[in-house]
Amino acid sequence: MYKIISVTNRKMCPDFLDRVREMSESGVEIILREKDLSETEYEKLAAEIMKITPEITFHTYVNAARRLGCKKIHLPMPIFREKYAELTNFKIIGASVHSADEAEEAQSLGASYVTAGHIFATDCKKGVPPRGLEFLAKLCGRVKIPVYAIGGIDTENAKSAIDAGAAGVCFMSGLMTCADVKDYIARIG
Repeated sequence: MYKIISVTNRKMCPDFLDRVREMSESGVEIILREKDLSETEYEKLAAEIMKITPEITFHTYVNAARRLGCKKIHLPMPIFREKYAELTNFKIIGASVHSADEAEEAQSLGASYVTAGHIFATDCKKGVPPRGLEFLAKLCGRVKIPVYAIGGIDTENAKSAIDAGAAGVCFMSGLMTCADVKDYIARIG
């Protein structure tokens, strides 16, 4: 069974906390990535979300995760390189990678998993060509840790990312804007 992950963007849905609850109840793993927030603002939001589901993954803010007792962290590769030795108290450590070499490096530094992308065209990376399924397949073949496809993933193409070797897929806009989370998930290949 593959994993479904939501990379959050609270600005995309009118009632973010209800959406988090719905995703959590539907078995979606949540990476709380709210890039526009300061660490203080992020920590306040994370504390609210942890009342709904303590099983979230923090993004970027290592110290906020420690203060709130969160044992899952996801970091962009440059931050992971800088902080990997300090992450011994985390149960799950993820890193965002953009090449097979970075995936191997993340694995060697102790990452539990990587997200690899962007696989398909996405508004988040407007004008930047996607890396594609061949890239994903090669990257998956180079590491032993789970690889989750990210970037332009939707219900139409998620299965092709799984078929290319991904252990799961990451959604942002689809899960943030869909009318019904369970229905959206059911439509995945």
